[in-house]
Amino acid sequence: MSKYRIGLIGLGGMAQAHIRWMSAFTDRMELVAVNDVNEEALARVGEEQGIAPEKRYASYAALIADPDVDAVVSVTPNNVHADIVSLCLAASKPFLAEKPFTRIFEEAVPLLAQYEQQPVAAMIGFTYRFTPAFRYARELVRDGKLGQIRSFSSQYLQGWGAPQYNVGYNWRFDKSVTGTGTLGDLGSHMIDMARFLFGEFEELSAQLHTIVPERLDSRTGEPVKIEVDDFASFQARMTGEVRGIFQTSRNAIGSGNQHEISIYGDTGTLHASTEDPNRIVWIREEDGQLARTVLNVPKHCEVTQYEQFLAMLDGGQPDGLPGFMDGYRNQQVLDAIIRAAESKTIVQL
Repeated sequence: MSKYRIGLIGLGGMAQAHIRWMSAFTDRMELVAVNDVNEEALARVGEEQGIAPEKRYASYAALIADPDVDAVVSVTPNNVHADIVSLCLAASKPFLAEKPFTRIFEEAVPLLAQYEQQPVAAMIGFTYRFTPAFRYARELVRDGKLGQIRSFSSQYLQGWGAPQYNVGYNWRFDKSVTGTGTLGDLGSHMIDMARFLFGEFEELSAQLHTIVPERLDSRTGEPVKIEVDDFASFQARMTGEVRGIFQTSRNAIGSGNQHEISIYGDTGTLHASTEDPNRIVWIREEDGQLARTVLNVPKHCEVTQYEQFLAMLDGGQPDGLPGFMDGYRNQQVLDAIIRAAESKTIVQL
């Protein structure tokens, strides 16, 4: 079988996770080139991974153009997502790119036109599709275990941004880099999970709020006004008249990485969470009694992101792979949420 030569763009914290995930497939892929604007990180990771000095690129465009790179993995801030995707499409290089798809929806529109002219195998980093509990919940919903699905509630909470922690100003709070705050960072995952489980968004209403209005810039010592949300809530009507309620915040003290969903059907309820990724809770009536069972996730639901990435590179179309259009549709929904919050109206999709 083919062994793919991978170029990695961006060497921050999440890149270390991708390097670790790739290391499980050394027989099928090899990291041959890296890129970062930080010279120290470029040298350090290059040495750690045995990357030749000439393959340590200061320019991501040069890495994408390298004929020795078969596929690209991009782990960068949001403001360069669109350019990297465009360059990969132009070079016909398969890629795995971080979410959100782009910084703002206006950047996504020309990418769709480019993709339609020259399709390229693409994967967007909606990693929670590979949480076993969520995959099993999807299977049970599709098998009719809950009967007709009527509604669901979804939340994705973290606590690191709460006022008492005095987190300083960084790129995640810079609107020119991120486009949105917690909405694009965490909310994009909730949107993708809802689409993964239930289908398309049809209409929604929303609220966006900034809880911490200023943060201290460590470089200047001056406070900076925050122009992105750190709390977002929205409600939606989806395919099949399924109703959903969503909330996300980075100010939820006690929440580390709490992404969870409760699904309500005519014959039962399911709860799935990243906090217990290998089990789900099933609630239903049984012999006239309310029964609550913790189900262990079956082995076949333990599918990793890089297993599907490799299958995609091999020319396959694995079930549930988050592809180019999943990224584009996700950005459409993010844009609709922003418009709904600004106009205080229901927005149709």
